[in-house]
Amino acid sequence: MKIFANELDAYLGQTIEFQGFVEKVRDLPYVLFLILRDGTGKLQVTIEKKEENQKLVDIMSGVSVESTLKVTGVLQSNPAVKMGGKELIPTDILVTSLSCNELPFDYTKKDNSNRETRLDYRFLDLRRSDNHLLFQAETILEHALRTYCIEHHFMEIHSPKISGAAAESGAELFSLDYFGEKAYLSQSPQFYKQMAMAAGFDKVFEIGPAFRAENSHTSYHATEINMADIEISWIHDFHDVMDFEEAWLKYAIGEVYRTCGEEMEKTFHIPPTDLEKPFARISFRDAKKLLQEKYHYVGEKETDLERKEEELLCKYAKKEFGTDFIFVTEYPFEARPFYHMLNDQGDTCSYDLLFRGIEITTGAQREHRIDLLKKQVLEKNITLESLDFYLEFFKYGVPPHGGFAIGINRLLMLLFGIDNIREATFIYRGPTRLHP
Repeated sequence: MKIFANELDAYLGQTIEFQGFVEKVRDLPYVLFLILRDGTGKLQVTIEKKEENQKLVDIMSGVSVESTLKVTGVLQSNPAVKMGGKELIPTDILVTSLSCNELPFDYTKKDNSNRETRLDYRFLDLRRSDNHLLFQAETILEHALRTYCIEHHFMEIHSPKISGAAAESGAELFSLDYFGEKAYLSQSPQFYKQMAMAAGFDKVFEIGPAFRAENSHTSYHATEINMADIEISWIHDFHDVMDFEEAWLKYAIGEVYRTCGEEMEKTFHIPPTDLEKPFARISFRDAKKLLQEKYHYVGEKETDLERKEEELLCKYAKKEFGTDFIFVTEYPFEARPFYHMLNDQGDTCSYDLLFRGIEITTGAQREHRIDLLKKQVLEKNITLESLDFYLEFFKYGVPPHGGFAIGINRLLMLLFGIDNIREATFIYRGPTRLHP
């Protein structure tokens, strides 16, 4: 098995075999220094230019940066070496792959490279240590989200990604031919989560892809996204859903900070968000009033929030409550899907969660009473026939329930202070990008 750079301390004084990318070569008159890199760190290889090492020097004369090597030698302690105070004195070098002499761009200098070029050569762009840290954090985040759910007795489901009907809006769907029948790539597991509620599963979660045919070129949209979805039965109201999400996010983000928070702050220069403070909460109508009175700003949308309004509300939450999070609740029915429950004032029992200036979650209590659900379908000018399979769930008893969904990569982008979701996604898909 390969020995990784972060495991080397256990092998001091031993003959080992180390494999990695060639990051740097310094060829001096009497010594050749070689820096090897793997996904966990770096190791200096020191070759003294003496007769018995001539074969090793000759091998390195034909090796370019970013080639891969397998080096056998003795791992020695050397306090003068900046990378962990150790070096490998080689006895054998095997070139396992050769890199072209000239890279298409200098991936080590992110700010000096065109983003589209970096995305074209994403496999090179991802070699930077900041990207390794980012996607290690994504792994920790997803594991923590899943762990919290399992510890709270949720079932994990895997809903189909090819669907015969839309869960949200037909305008945002990718359609495909399904053996002569029209089908769609799933934009949300919403209907299937609610099917699980009808099945008596009580509490379910899913982490998986969703597809949105939005011709949007913003810094925080993508056409293929990684979503975490939650649905919970037997709730009293949508505040139960918000309470769960707040605790769930605090746990998962806390695990990310506990594991790699120090390195995040050092590499990305962004302080951690305060997880001790309660998330702020404000109704949609009060939010609109606050924006007008405190910030003298009136958005063009009467039934929804603009990006500028989201930024101002997060600014307010930070100043008044010391938190980067704010729930905005009870949106007008005009701005929400047909399946959101309505309150006595005719507004939805729903919320958005804003974080550092951007919406990251939409959640709600669902309408589970079939007579009211049908009424709301018609009010949205949707035919009942088009939702036959969905409405069938509600004919045989369904508990009061609610849930939410959150985009994993948008959350990562904001946690790391990254200015574009393209940088926080392993392989980005957008309106103008289908490759690599």
